[in-house]
Amino acid sequence: MQKLLPIATLLALAAFALSGSDYYTGLAIKVMIYAIFALSLQLLVGGAGLVSLGHAAFFGIGAYVAALLSPESEAANLWWLLPAALLAAALYAVVTGALALRTRGVYFIMVTLAFSQMAYYVFHDTKVGGGSDGIYLYFRPELALGGWVPFDLGNATTFYFFVLACLALTWGFLALLRRSPFGAALAGIRINEQRMRAAGYSTYPYKLTAYVVGATLAGLAGFLFALKDGFVTPELLAWEQSGLVLLMVILGGMASLGGAVIGTVALVLMQELFQSQALFGEYARHWHLPLGIAIIALVALLPNGIAGLPAQWRQRRDARAAAAHAAGAPAAGTPAAGTPAAGTPAAGTPSAGAPPASTVRLPIQGEPHV
Repeated sequence: MQKLLPIATLLALAAFALSGSDYYTGLAIKVMIYAIFALSLQLLVGGAGLVSLGHAAFFGIGAYVAALLSPESEAANLWWLLPAALLAAALYAVVTGALALRTRGVYFIMVTLAFSQMAYYVFHDTKVGGGSDGIYLYFRPELALGGWVPFDLGNATTFYFFVLACLALTWGFLALLRRSPFGAALAGIRINEQRMRAAGYSTYPYKLTAYVVGATLAGLAGFLFALKDGFVTPELLAWEQSGLVLLMVILGGMASLGGAVIGTVALVLMQELFQSQALFGEYARHWHLPLGIAIIALVALLPNGIAGLPAQWRQRRDARAAAAHAAGAPAAGTPAAGTPAAGTPAAGTPSAGAPPASTVRLPIQGEPHV
């Protein structure tokens, strides 16, 4: 079932493109892009145990490179625009990760947050990328091969399947990475980094590689987001965006790739639900309140995330079965209730040489133990 679930999900998403509704198709594209973003962070949080609050920097850099390098009068070539966006995100990750990974725990969280805010203010307070007003992307890039264009990303259906293919490739790449020796080393670092060092592993290159790979995938998500909306603002690099994607990973479950995708779907759909004026009327303006309450309830009731719900049910079922078995069946060698064991006097009959029950007491200090 675990192997068939990703395939079934991809087939369902592919069939969803035939719904004919622009709103639901756009919502599905948003979910898939954020799923790539969440998967990129899951590699750090669930794979290496690195909790980052600056992951939005790479998301925003990928989006800004797509917009800044695209000409206003014609479509750019996807063959060089996409690698440029991924390379920019990776280079920023190499520089910042080399410094941030010198720290641990809450200090790592704060350093990544600081680097993300630095990138945010570069785009927000300068003329790079239009400042706080953002920048437009007028044409989606085209995949041109010597004048031949195999598919047009300007077409909504084509772009939908392009995003779906990126999600499938991201999932497949990370699944292979988790099963590789590199993924096993990351798991060991997450569980006990000191023991990995004692075993002869240099953990720093592993963590830096994971950090750069996660940043590159986040740049891919930002690139797709810029192509989807055709508009990029500095808010894509804000710490709220980092907190949002971290919440997706936690909500779905940090232990699996499926948890990141499930958490993305749940959070995006809850946002859409609580913002619906058709359901909540004027109260939809205060959608943050019910969303926060729902998130608190889910985190409290599902400590392992939504993806861990089946395992949580099985644990409770096994615990109830064990408790019922212990209550109904006596342990081996234990006489049944009401039946005295062999050689044991019946209730109320004192054994030979034993004092009456009324005189039995525990020895006090200074008295020998019998």
